[in-house]
Amino acid sequence: MERKPIFLQGARFVLTRLGVLSAHPAAFLVVALYAVAWAVFDWHNFNWGSAATIATLFMTLLIQRAEHRDTQAIHAKLDELLRANDEARTELTKLDQQEPELIERHRQRAQARDRDRIAENENGHRAERRVPGNSAA
Repeated sequence: MERKPIFLQGARFVLTRLGVLSAHPAAFLVVALYAVAWAVFDWHNFNWGSAATIATLFMTLLIQRAEHRDTQAIHAKLDELLRANDEARTELTKLDQQEPELIERHRQRAQARDRDRIAENENGHRAERRVPGNSAA
């Protein structure tokens, strides 16, 4: 496995933590405190546009939280399926820790293997059809 530069490792860690923190319920409290501070300290500029901005922030947090929950649930289910299947490669459970480009390369290789396997099966079935089983020749 190739080593990622330290900058990419740090950036991935920071971005992952920000995503997890934005999905945390405390993020809603931060936005609420921001809205209160805005209304108290800049009340003459707090208008419908300001309310729309706060509503947009809340909706963004709701969507982020729902997507994070769904993603975590899917990962947990897939990890369990990989552990339960004896033929599955357990290194796939750590695939979500890789960079998106590496994941896409893995998917492309897996799709190519699937296409090759399907082609082999189709060729095998065609060969079986050509060989008569109980022909009266």
